[in-house]
Amino acid sequence: MSAIDVVGRYGAAAAAGDMAALAATLTENAVWHQPGANPLSGDHVGPEAVVAHLGRFMELSGGTFALETESATESGDLVATTVRFTARREGRADLDQHGVDVFRVEGDRIAEIWLIGEDQAVEDRFWS
Repeated sequence: MSAIDVVGRYGAAAAAGDMAALAATLTENAVWHQPGANPLSGDHVGPEAVVAHLGRFMELSGGTFALETESATESGDLVATTVRFTARREGRADLDQHGVDVFRVEGDRIAEIWLIGEDQAVEDRFWS
Protein backbone atom coordinates (compact mmCIF):
# COMPACT_ATOMS: atom_id res chain seq x y z
CA MET A 1 0.00 0.00 0.00
CA SER A 2 1.40 3.39 -0.95
CA ALA A 3 1.80 6.19 1.58
CA ILE A 4 -0.92 8.21 -0.14
CA ASP A 5 -3.31 5.25 0.16
CA VAL A 6 -2.61 5.04 3.91
CA VAL A 7 -3.41 8.74 4.32
CA GLY A 8 -6.50 8.20 2.17
CA ARG A 9 -7.73 5.56 4.65
CA TYR A 10 -7.16 8.05 7.47
CA GLY A 11 -9.07 10.75 5.58
CA ALA A 12 -11.99 8.44 4.81
CA ALA A 13 -12.25 7.43 8.47
CA ALA A 14 -12.14 11.08 9.57
CA ALA A 15 -14.80 12.08 7.02
CA ALA A 16 -17.06 9.25 8.23
CA GLY A 17 -16.49 10.19 11.87
CA ASP A 18 -15.22 6.65 12.50
CA MET A 19 -12.67 7.26 15.23
CA ALA A 20 -11.91 3.53 15.71
CA ALA A 21 -11.00 3.23 12.02
CA LEU A 22 -8.99 6.46 12.24
CA ALA A 23 -7.06 5.17 15.27
CA ALA A 24 -6.31 1.98 13.33
CA THR A 25 -4.46 4.02 10.69
CA LEU A 26 -1.95 5.25 13.31
CA THR A 27 1.16 3.55 14.67
CA GLU A 28 1.24 2.72 18.38
CA ASN A 29 3.44 5.78 19.05
CA ALA A 30 2.09 8.11 16.37
CA VAL A 31 2.76 11.79 17.10
CA TRP A 32 0.37 14.59 16.15
CA HIS A 33 2.31 17.88 16.21
CA GLN A 34 -0.19 20.70 16.85
CA PRO A 35 1.47 24.09 16.32
CA GLY A 36 0.76 27.36 18.02
CA ALA A 37 0.24 28.78 21.48
CA ASN A 38 -3.29 27.74 22.42
CA PRO A 39 -4.92 25.03 24.56
CA LEU A 40 -4.75 22.52 21.68
CA SER A 41 -1.05 23.09 20.93
CA GLY A 42 1.62 20.51 21.61
CA ASP A 43 2.44 16.91 20.75
CA HIS A 44 -0.22 14.24 21.17
CA VAL A 45 1.24 10.72 21.26
CA GLY A 46 -0.56 7.47 20.46
CA PRO A 47 -3.88 6.72 18.77
CA GLU A 48 -5.97 7.33 21.89
CA ALA A 49 -4.38 10.74 22.48
CA VAL A 50 -4.85 11.72 18.82
CA VAL A 51 -8.52 10.72 18.86
CA ALA A 52 -9.05 12.62 22.12
CA HIS A 53 -7.30 15.64 20.60
CA LEU A 54 -9.59 15.58 17.57
CA GLY A 55 -12.54 15.40 19.95
CA ARG A 56 -11.38 18.65 21.56
CA PHE A 57 -11.69 20.45 18.19
CA MET A 58 -15.33 19.35 18.04
CA GLU A 59 -15.95 20.11 21.73
CA LEU A 60 -14.52 23.64 21.60
CA SER A 61 -16.31 24.45 18.33
CA GLY A 62 -19.68 23.05 19.38
CA GLY A 63 -19.39 20.38 16.69
CA THR A 64 -18.78 22.86 13.86
CA PHE A 65 -15.13 22.03 13.10
CA ALA A 66 -14.80 20.77 9.51
CA LEU A 67 -11.80 19.77 7.43
CA GLU A 68 -11.75 19.39 3.67
CA THR A 69 -8.78 17.88 1.84
CA GLU A 70 -8.19 19.71 -1.42
CA SER A 71 -5.20 17.81 -2.81
CA ALA A 72 -2.60 15.24 -1.82
CA THR A 73 0.87 14.39 -3.07
CA GLU A 74 3.51 11.92 -1.91
CA SER A 75 7.25 11.58 -1.87
CA GLY A 76 8.49 8.32 -0.42
CA ASP A 77 7.06 7.95 3.07
CA LEU A 78 5.81 11.56 3.22
CA VAL A 79 2.39 12.76 2.12
CA ALA A 80 1.40 16.43 1.97
CA THR A 81 -2.24 17.43 1.75
CA THR A 82 -3.63 20.88 1.16
CA VAL A 83 -6.65 21.46 3.35
CA ARG A 84 -9.32 23.97 4.26
CA PHE A 85 -10.54 23.99 7.84
CA THR A 86 -13.44 25.90 9.33
CA ALA A 87 -15.08 26.26 12.73
CA ARG A 88 -17.41 28.55 14.64
CA ARG A 89 -17.21 29.54 18.25
CA GLU A 90 -19.38 31.82 20.38
CA GLY A 91 -17.86 35.28 20.80
CA ARG A 92 -15.11 34.80 18.22
CA ALA A 93 -14.68 35.48 14.53
CA ASP A 94 -15.26 32.34 12.45
CA LEU A 95 -12.19 30.30 11.61
CA ASP A 96 -11.73 29.70 7.87
CA GLN A 97 -8.19 28.90 6.76
CA HIS A 98 -6.17 26.89 4.31
CA GLY A 99 -3.19 24.85 5.34
CA VAL A 100 -0.91 21.95 4.67
CA ASP A 101 -0.89 18.72 6.65
CA VAL A 102 2.22 16.54 6.35
CA PHE A 103 2.08 12.84 7.21
CA ARG A 104 5.00 10.44 7.69
CA VAL A 105 4.00 6.87 6.98
CA GLU A 106 5.69 3.73 8.32
CA GLY A 107 4.55 0.60 6.51
CA ASP A 108 0.77 0.74 6.39
CA ARG A 109 0.24 3.28 9.20
CA ILE A 110 0.81 6.95 9.96
CA ALA A 111 3.69 7.67 12.35
CA GLU A 112 3.67 11.49 12.45
CA ILE A 113 1.43 14.37 11.45
CA TRP A 114 2.46 18.03 11.21
CA LEU A 115 -0.06 20.83 10.64
CA ILE A 116 0.69 24.17 9.03
CA GLY A 117 -2.08 26.77 8.94
CA GLU A 118 -2.01 29.96 6.93
CA ASP A 119 -2.30 32.26 9.96
CA GLN A 120 -1.26 30.70 13.26
CA ALA A 121 -1.99 33.87 15.26
CA VAL A 122 -5.62 33.86 14.09
CA GLU A 123 -5.90 30.17 14.90
CA ASP A 124 -4.38 30.71 18.37
CA ARG A 125 -6.91 33.46 19.12
CA PHE A 126 -9.78 31.27 17.94
CA TRP A 127 -8.88 28.24 20.10
CA SER A 128 -7.81 30.25 23.20
